[in-house]
Amino acid sequence: MEIHPKITPIYQTSVFKFEDLNELELYFGEPGSRYLYSRNGNPNSDELAEAVNRLEGGAGAIATGSGMAAIFAALLACCRAGDHVLCAADIYGGSSSLLNNELSRMGISVTYVPFEQLYDLRQFVQPTTRLLLAETMSNPLLRVADLRRLAAECHQLGLKLVVDNTFATPVITQPLALGVDIVLHSVTKYIAGHSDVTAGAVVASDAETAARLKQIGVLYGLTLSPMESWLAMRGLKTLRLRMREHSHNALAVAEFLREQTGVRAVYYPGLPDHPQHALAREQGKELFGGMMSVLLAGDEAVVNRFMQRSKRFPFAPSLAGVDSSLSYPLGTSHRYLTPEQQADLGITIGLVRLSVGIEPIEELLADLQQALADE
Repeated sequence: MEIHPKITPIYQTSVFKFEDLNELELYFGEPGSRYLYSRNGNPNSDELAEAVNRLEGGAGAIATGSGMAAIFAALLACCRAGDHVLCAADIYGGSSSLLNNELSRMGISVTYVPFEQLYDLRQFVQPTTRLLLAETMSNPLLRVADLRRLAAECHQLGLKLVVDNTFATPVITQPLALGVDIVLHSVTKYIAGHSDVTAGAVVASDAETAARLKQIGVLYGLTLSPMESWLAMRGLKTLRLRMREHSHNALAVAEFLREQTGVRAVYYPGLPDHPQHALAREQGKELFGGMMSVLLAGDEAVVNRFMQRSKRFPFAPSLAGVDSSLSYPLGTSHRYLTPEQQADLGITIGLVRLSVGIEPIEELLADLQQALADE
């Protein structure tokens, strides 16, 4: 009996069988025609990688065990010992920790570039500089990079541009179409979307880099497991619908919060007074995502009270699930920066990051109103 499943089954196996030596030789002689060992590739992780690759318009991709593994693979695809990289200063704290604490041990050095100087990189470039690592929307202050301009600047200087597109997703922005060389995702966040998967993905604009990513994934053991791949693929199928609802709800929340007396500032690119609002509108197909940061008027006790009173925004140091949540960058993602670095980036005591979910918007607004109330 032939079986034709509509959904790819979970290939929960670590190894695949061969009939004989002839079939083994075909595996090595015709790459991609068969599977050998799940670290080298499996149908589920390949399906996810190809789905993200199509969404980003790339030449090839790999699915990894986490977003951090994706960043690691992207950097190693371009760098070796003795090389130097540039990194946007206001980037996810885990990315800077990887560069500072681990890649430095491999002989790769880093210079951090303030957001205001990203389009004038010549002063930071060294003879061994290979790339710039940046984010489509920065974490946590939602600064929006002009990717077309940034790519032109990098390529003029002979650099690759590597962009973390986690906050935007390819539904909002497709960095490769704007000249970016490598785009990566923490699939854990919006692509999987349900807070039940840890995964990453890296997409290359050219076949040579895609092949190098595949090699790194296999040799470093970064390949995503079949079960995680299957779950992430299931989540990806509703990505377009979810991103529209995330964006709709987040804009309503941002407009509400900016009118509250207990809020000093709201950082959301969908607001007309955001410094990069016009760019975000053009680059993001008039969707602005579900992430924002809010500066509360008060000290740590005020932040604690807000967290304790909120019911629809539980304190969970991650983001992007269908359920709303909040995080505290000073104590989580950017905890290991120096006080001077935190201050320079605007990561202060009152700053709270909101991940706005897809719940009924009236329920979210009512919860925020009571959480911010004076009594």
